[in-house]
Amino acid sequence: MYPIVLLSVLGIVVLYLGFLKSKSILLPATLLFLVVAMIGNFFEWNDGELLYFKGMFAVNKLTLTFNAIVLFSAFMIVAMTQGFQDNEEAQPAEYFALMLFSLVGAFMMIGFENLIMLFLGVEILSVAMYVLTGSDKRNLRSNEAALKYFLMGAFATGIMLFGIALLYGASGSFSLNGIESFVTLNQRSPSYLLYAGLLLVLIGMLFKVSAAPFHFWTPDVYDGAPSIFTAFMATIVKTAGFAALFRLLSHSFSGIYDFWWPTLSILTVLTLLVGNIIAVYQDSFKRMLAYSSISHAGYLLIALTSMTKQTENAILFYSMAYSFATICAFGVLIPVAREKSLEGRPNESYEAFNGLAKNNPLLAFVLTVSMLSLAGIPLTAGFWGKFFVFSSAVERELVWMIIVAVLMSAVGIYYYFRVIMAAYMKEGDTATIRIAPFYKIVLIAATLLTILFGLAPGLFEAAM
Repeated sequence: MYPIVLLSVLGIVVLYLGFLKSKSILLPATLLFLVVAMIGNFFEWNDGELLYFKGMFAVNKLTLTFNAIVLFSAFMIVAMTQGFQDNEEAQPAEYFALMLFSLVGAFMMIGFENLIMLFLGVEILSVAMYVLTGSDKRNLRSNEAALKYFLMGAFATGIMLFGIALLYGASGSFSLNGIESFVTLNQRSPSYLLYAGLLLVLIGMLFKVSAAPFHFWTPDVYDGAPSIFTAFMATIVKTAGFAALFRLLSHSFSGIYDFWWPTLSILTVLTLLVGNIIAVYQDSFKRMLAYSSISHAGYLLIALTSMTKQTENAILFYSMAYSFATICAFGVLIPVAREKSLEGRPNESYEAFNGLAKNNPLLAFVLTVSMLSLAGIPLTAGFWGKFFVFSSAVERELVWMIIVAVLMSAVGIYYYFRVIMAAYMKEGDTATIRIAPFYKIVLIAATLLTILFGLAPGLFEAAM
């Protein structure tokens, strides 16, 4: 609860700081505000489950852990936005404020106990992302991406809202406990209105996490948005989306698991196939990361489809590992694309990384660890993320789904290793790329955490 109040107020403070003549205070102030929110997040760690807004919002250790992942990811991404101060056309106060406000929406999605609260959280997060996607106003790709994201997001939100209305019509309640009670009492007499409502809500939420076949917006939006906001979108939105899906399905609809798991399993396989196979044919590293994001939604869906005792831990660990690796990938892409720009536009192709290791060994190492983790190679956090996801599927005896996932992981190795080979085995422009000291610290920290949790995954459970 404290992070929601703090970031709502501090976001407004950031807007007022934008009136100052100097922009240099905005970045350290925003980072400080995120640290304050992180500290406030753990004030309620030992208080059990607390309810706010007349039972519409819940705080417990699970929600606080998801909040911590979101806040830490946001801190690292904001720390990589130093270029805003150098751009006369940028509006850093508005950007930072929107990022803080979007986190409020993410927290509401993570801790909702009422479907109205879920809807409000989705809208707060989505509207901020629509604006940030189109923030590069002079770039036609950014404008196009924002328009596509807004239009398709509006349709998805409408579908989800209609589903919420059907769930209310069937159960007579917006609260998760009320819906759960209805489901428990009517397991033997199915309500088709409830089933239809659940499917529509799932469609709306699966759009937000880029699951196939609701993924068509993802490549164009990721490609057109400024890279720093793409990184924010790829980590914060996906973590909040899967936290919300897990809360919805495990809390209210576990009693009708036999109804929704076949549908979710088909979408899981489709997401894995679309994300991994199409990523192979991409020439742009940034578009590859977009399809990679789709494929990782598929792996997280495996844990959701399984819905066992291990699902909670699997989604938490995988979200953390994916966020760190993705931040590292975009953290390297941003300076490389800027330094090797073509005709004034960032060069985001694989060729931009040719020869990177020769004069930029740190960036090459960070990129390598990131790709290895996303590919699920041992000794990285990504390996254990997939291990926990697969373990939950084994417990549910979904062996066929694991076979598909393992085959798609093998496909993923090809396109992840493609950029590693470009960095170490190809000749290219080997000019030294200079990055700010704090930017470098963020990349090193994310890389070390990826390796640390790869070597000792038990540390994550111990922290919980």
